[in-house]
Amino acid sequence: MAFNQEETPSLKAWGLLVLLAIIWGSSFILIKKGLIALDSGEVGALRIVAAWLFLLPIAIKNISKISRKDLSVLITVGFAGTFIPAFLFAIAQTKLDSALTGVFNALTPVWVLVLGIIFFSHIIHTRQVVGVFLGFLGSALLILIGSNGSFENINYYALYVIAATVLYGCNLNIIKKYLGHLKGSVITAVSVLFVGPLAAIYLFSFTGFVDKMGVEPAFWEAFFYIILLGTMSTGIALIIFNNLVQITTPIFTSSVTYLIPIVAIGWGILDGEVLLISHYGAMTIILAGVYLVNKK
Repeated sequence: MAFNQEETPSLKAWGLLVLLAIIWGSSFILIKKGLIALDSGEVGALRIVAAWLFLLPIAIKNISKISRKDLSVLITVGFAGTFIPAFLFAIAQTKLDSALTGVFNALTPVWVLVLGIIFFSHIIHTRQVVGVFLGFLGSALLILIGSNGSFENINYYALYVIAATVLYGCNLNIIKKYLGHLKGSVITAVSVLFVGPLAAIYLFSFTGFVDKMGVEPAFWEAFFYIILLGTMSTGIALIIFNNLVQITTPIFTSSVTYLIPIVAIGWGILDGEVLLISHYGAMTIILAGVYLVNKK
């Protein structure tokens, strides 16, 4: 049964939301650990390959049941929701702390709304306009604030994360509008089926991944972290995510980004990352904006 926007989300929906937040909130620290021995391209590609292999049995079982029309949409979902963001996040975290990356990820609901208005004829309210403004203001402040709390060193690498959230916002709207009749596991597995081989070709033919085996001291540790990232944060989490989109709304599903920063910041602090009052102030502005965007 379709989810009515005025209904209260079920206990199952809230449970899946919290589980998703824990899994995705931990993904940023896993990327950070993977970057110890692998470069950003290797991290992004290995993450996708791991998810592809994990989801392959589901994809093979269901691919024959997918119509041509749905296949074209699923290819778009594969690139917008998995392939491109995996590389964008890895590149961003070469110069951005995992905790801050998790906070920037909170912009997803803002882009769900903005892109929904532009391309999907969604209606916007005054408070949501204020929310969008606050979300962008907080992001601008975080980009401008340097690691020492001053405005001297602009961190342009945050723009990679923002670009990924734009793609996530687009992806959410596409899934809800065009793929509501498919199971979340099928959407995830078949969409990754198309991008997995491309990631594998890139990983083994255009990077130094193979050469690092047995040579780079921390290789296998980094390898383990990214395999875990691919299976949990891309494979299992995307199944949960796509199911949430179907049983609730894109806005409710994307509100997982309220919880993701809490998990990401917790991991970051445990790993020795330092956040200043100015950082927390900018984060609060972002989350306030996201709250106004989602508020009924």
